[in-house]
Amino acid sequence: MANLSPLAGKTLDRSQLTDIPALIAAYYDRKPDVSIAAQRVSFGTSGHRGSSLHTSFNEGHILAICEAICRHRKAEGIDGPLFIGIDTHALSGPAQRSALEVFAAHGVAVRIDRNDGYTPTPVISHAILSYNKGRTTGLADGVVITPSHNPPADGGFKYNPPNGGPADTAVTKAVQDMANGFLADGLKDVKRLPYDDARKATCVEGYDFVTPYVEDLGSVIDMEAIREAGVKIGIDPLGGAAVGYWQPIIDRYGLNATIVSDVVDPTFSFMTADWDGQIRMDCSSPYAMARLIDMGSRFNVAFANDTDADRHGIVAMPDGLMNPNHYLAVAVAYLFQNRPEWKSDLGVGKTLVSSGLIDRVAKDMGRELVEVPVGLKWFVPGLIDGSLGFGGEESAGATFLRRDGTVWTTDKDGLILGLLAAEITAKTGKNPSEHYHEITARLGTPYYARIDAAASPEQKAKLSKLAPEQFPLEVLAGDQIISKLTRAPGNDAPIGGLKVVTANGWFAARPSGTEDVYKIYAESFKSPEHLKAIQAEAQEAISKVFAS
Repeated sequence: MANLSPLAGKTLDRSQLTDIPALIAAYYDRKPDVSIAAQRVSFGTSGHRGSSLHTSFNEGHILAICEAICRHRKAEGIDGPLFIGIDTHALSGPAQRSALEVFAAHGVAVRIDRNDGYTPTPVISHAILSYNKGRTTGLADGVVITPSHNPPADGGFKYNPPNGGPADTAVTKAVQDMANGFLADGLKDVKRLPYDDARKATCVEGYDFVTPYVEDLGSVIDMEAIREAGVKIGIDPLGGAAVGYWQPIIDRYGLNATIVSDVVDPTFSFMTADWDGQIRMDCSSPYAMARLIDMGSRFNVAFANDTDADRHGIVAMPDGLMNPNHYLAVAVAYLFQNRPEWKSDLGVGKTLVSSGLIDRVAKDMGRELVEVPVGLKWFVPGLIDGSLGFGGEESAGATFLRRDGTVWTTDKDGLILGLLAAEITAKTGKNPSEHYHEITARLGTPYYARIDAAASPEQKAKLSKLAPEQFPLEVLAGDQIISKLTRAPGNDAPIGGLKVVTANGWFAARPSGTEDVYKIYAESFKSPEHLKAIQAEAQEAISKVFAS
């Protein structure tokens, strides 16, 4: 990996950790200036994110976003409860306080954890869908306050509408634009109560998120099989929102599981640094996951979640930490052969930058592949109507249907993906890593990587609007090009870039939304050398497109 830090895989000195009091003070003291692009509300694929130290996640942002959400709810006739979950990042608590001040002022029926605890993203999705089942009016929606696996100084804010999944771009753009308008006007149109009054408001109630989710897990995972097999499981919540869920799960289902750490620390001082020396709760990174990898041999299977528990990292011998794409392929192969109540025509959903091994697994089982742009929101309709059995993306996030073929969550669920690894081990006698090697022996071994390349804002705009015929190559790394895609085959939605496919490999190029780079995802089914050839030829061809 380029520029690997000497700190990668090591715990940091106290002097290198985030100054939490300064971070919280900046949340309240710094006022965003919407004339500066980096200080505006900006909803990406996972909501608004930033840091109070950069004046990109501050009290003003949250007050404005919540006012916009209140007005969106009124315009859409959404008047059921609004479920709020927070993770363990230091800015999540202050952001929830700000949110309650606005929501209570509008009389929104807010539900927060009854013990002032933390709530994973998938639990909020599950709560929304459970409440709305059978209803056509008085529908619930939700907010999750989390920057996902981002560093300790970051904050994040996501909105989930009544379908339980991530809000689509029409909703997020409306909320974003409205919020920036409120900021520009000095928040004078934002309704707000003092915090103590908001907490005492009759519309704000504590809610038991833990019990309904834990009790329902048997409908999506064969928990009895895991218990009866006595699978020895290691679990690391990485100090995140799932920390209060795993012990109730272990107790309820009698699992032979060990929580390797239940420490919650807003500096995340227990974490080993990621590749660049930054603390990042990325459960797909071998550097961030060094602690659990070192313990891996003690367990039949082990897993971790990121801070809001929508992602998963699977540790299984002989590979140690599994590549996310490898595990997704195993999960698809297992689920579609071990869910007898699932319909025979259920599709397999994947983002177009996920491994082609998933394509091969789906074809091998005679299942339709539904390939969509990046973002789990694209799977929501298919999960709700029961046409998709599984939806997953390359960044270690996925969800799937209940055992009876009905919707479980419409957001990523890292808890069930970890438990599925235990179910696979229990019911087949082989862990997911062993299954992966059996699959590749039949269908081929993928070599996958992502690299970043420099691109100006003008070049990024050109790439995002590229037409297939503008790409100059007909042969890629010695293989005839089969297809050039700028729209996803599964739903015809624009992919915001280009994907080029051959019989033995592919690449996809997409502009970054936050940096002056574009990302090249590439995969070969021949060799690492062939992968490098794909990357090199892709980068050279895109440079020619930029120059034209």
